Amino acid sequence: MNQPVKKDITYQQAVYNIVRQIPRGTVASYGQVARIAGGGISARMVGYALAALPPGTNVPWQRVINSQGKISLPGFGRVMQEKLLREEGIVFGPDGRIDFDEFGWVGSGSG
Repeated sequence: MNQPVKKDITYQQAVYNIVRQIPRGTVASYGQVARIAGGGISARMVGYALAALPPGTNVPWQRVINSQGKISLPGFGRVMQEKLLREEGIVFGPDGRIDFDEFGWVGSGSG
């Protein structure tokens, strides 16, 4: 009797599943998402996965920022990400940083 083959999820799907868990009004770093995902996924790979999202996605990509608490995207992407985060109640400091102590997500495996 044949059993269905269970296909492994892609690293992008693993990243998206984690990012979907980040609650509104909180942020995580690319590295934090990578650590939770495991399996050799790097912070850069998290960035690539998020950059590949189609328009209108349900993955809250805006909640992932760099380890210094800043938005890494240039130009319009930066403006859009900041707008979306402010709409969620996230406050930026005068230096453009988000305080992880106040707004950081403490997710599974994030320490």
